[in-house]
Amino acid sequence: MKKGINIWSFPEGSIKENLVLAKNAGFEGVELALNGEGELSLKATESQLLKIRREAEGLGLSLYSLSSGLCWDYRLSDDDKSMREKAKDMIRRQLYTAKILGADTALVIPGAVNVEFSFPEKKVAYDTVYERALEGISELKGYAEELKVNIGLENVWNKFLLSPMEMRDFIDKIGSEYVGSYLDVGNTMYCSYPEDWVRILGKRIKKVHFKDYRIQAGGLHGFVDLLAGDVNYPEVMNALAEVGYDDWVSAEMIPGYKHYPETIIYNTSGAMDKILRRK
Repeated sequence: MKKGINIWSFPEGSIKENLVLAKNAGFEGVELALNGEGELSLKATESQLLKIRREAEGLGLSLYSLSSGLCWDYRLSDDDKSMREKAKDMIRRQLYTAKILGADTALVIPGAVNVEFSFPEKKVAYDTVYERALEGISELKGYAEELKVNIGLENVWNKFLLSPMEMRDFIDKIGSEYVGSYLDVGNTMYCSYPEDWVRILGKRIKKVHFKDYRIQAGGLHGFVDLLAGDVNYPEVMNALAEVGYDDWVSAEMIPGYKHYPETIIYNTSGAMDKILRRK
């Protein structure tokens, strides 16, 4: 497996500065994020994107996947049809941006019943979210197939697709080799076990996020450094080996450290080496 890290793990700084930090800490690639504004935004030109790609390649790093916090602003499940259309446009742009950067996967949130940390006043009925998400991803799959960029559906705290079997069946209904799971190991822990998700989703897994979670702490405060929580990483690795997964694993370390924030990058790299059985 290849060792990567999500850009949200880094302290404030330019993309180039964070790429250099990732390289120095021993990572092989970085998962960038598409934003509304800034260096890597919806408005970024092809030449700007290629500049970022060249910077990464010059450091020997891969930009293998593209996430985006914009999925919380533009939801495929929104009651407002115009917002659902904006969500589709945003995901198309995300897929296009991923292609130019050289990434083969875009992390996508398929919809949300409710999200405590983003517009908590919004609540949509579960069955309605399912129908709208299925319709939206089905519409987008053709563009993903055209670009040959995967749509990786993340299991996240959106009160939707709460079990690995439900995620499996949802993906199978889409029926495209370019739509699969972006499995977040830590996000499963509040109600299930990541090794079960791995074994049930199997070949549907496109990418994997590494996080850790301390159940006793609960809530968003439960996310802790890798190997400091309750994720059974030896068993997760056994499960990944069983299903033949040999792609990127990305650390997503949120929140970062209050002091000496760059230290979390180095600590995470060392923990991932242990998990990946490199040391």
